[in-house]
Amino acid sequence: MKQLLVFIRKEFYHVFRDPRTLLIMFGLPVVQIILFGFALTSEVKNADILILDHSNDVQTIQITSKIKASSYFIVHGEAKDNPAIENYFKRGTVKCVLVFPPHFSSDLFHNGSARIQIIADGSDPNTAKTIINYLTAIISDYQRENFPSATLPYQITTEPRMLYNEDDNGSLNYIPGVMALILMLVCTALTSVSIVKEKELGTMEVLLVSPFKPVMVLIAKAVPYFLLSMVNFTLILLLSDFLLHIEIRGNLLLLFSESALFILTCLSFGLLISNTTNAQQTALLISMMGMMLPTIIFTGFLFPLENMPRIFQVIANIVPSKWYFIIVKAVMLKGLGFRYVWKETLVLIGMTGLLLAIALKNFKIRLQ
Repeated sequence: MKQLLVFIRKEFYHVFRDPRTLLIMFGLPVVQIILFGFALTSEVKNADILILDHSNDVQTIQITSKIKASSYFIVHGEAKDNPAIENYFKRGTVKCVLVFPPHFSSDLFHNGSARIQIIADGSDPNTAKTIINYLTAIISDYQRENFPSATLPYQITTEPRMLYNEDDNGSLNYIPGVMALILMLVCTALTSVSIVKEKELGTMEVLLVSPFKPVMVLIAKAVPYFLLSMVNFTLILLLSDFLLHIEIRGNLLLLFSESALFILTCLSFGLLISNTTNAQQTALLISMMGMMLPTIIFTGFLFPLENMPRIFQVIANIVPSKWYFIIVKAVMLKGLGFRYVWKETLVLIGMTGLLLAIALKNFKIRLQ
């Protein structure tokens, strides 16, 4: 045990003396959590729209003012004729055009109905649908405020509520996925490089001929990165809470325990990579690039797994970050307990045990 502690202290010295390792360990997560938290959102804000008002009466002016007051849109003046609309779309100046027909108020009061045309840029269908939904909601809200009695004899209304997200925070769904992405990439990359670095420097031979057992070498390599990763996870939680205003609803002890398990899974994968490669560039390429795409695609925080073909849904089950993403959403965002995530926990335990067994079996005690 004394030898192990000495070796672990040596590994800490290696980490703290390398500015690049510290930058990857602590700088990269901070940058990613800020960028993903603020930039990656399903909301549409400050969308450029154009209003073509052929009626220019009291009602159209009121609706235009209500749209301008919204934080979702930036109104860029008013077009004078229909042919000019296409030029705006061609130049990419606007995302949507709102067209009021002539005699809008007259049709509304005499015929009981009036039409508004919404023309959106369909080259980005998701943004276009969101903008149309926002504009429709604003117009419906104007109608309820100004014409409360103009209702049908039978009317069905909906009262939506965002459970677990009352403030409609767009970052809420992405933060658990970003946490899984950061821990997966950082823990796997740094651990995979640590042993390969010993091989390149020629110090692995010294370790293997020493009285120190080969298994202890792997343990001593993993312990510093495990402890630093837990510090890293704590930093991510603090940023999520104080900077992105994401409330942690669940049990902190359970959240830290599940995160520690996922970090062990990532470290095990890094050890496996380090045993199969002999160059730091190769280890980084496999751990960073090789794991980034599967984590982004198959975790479920960017692309719903339910929309994918069945074969991809099956492949997603072998990606550890998918199960951690489910756990974090349940514990951190919904405030659920262990009895709701025990299945996912068992999956991560099984993955960790399997990866560690393969890494220990493939650890070469003789260098060629």
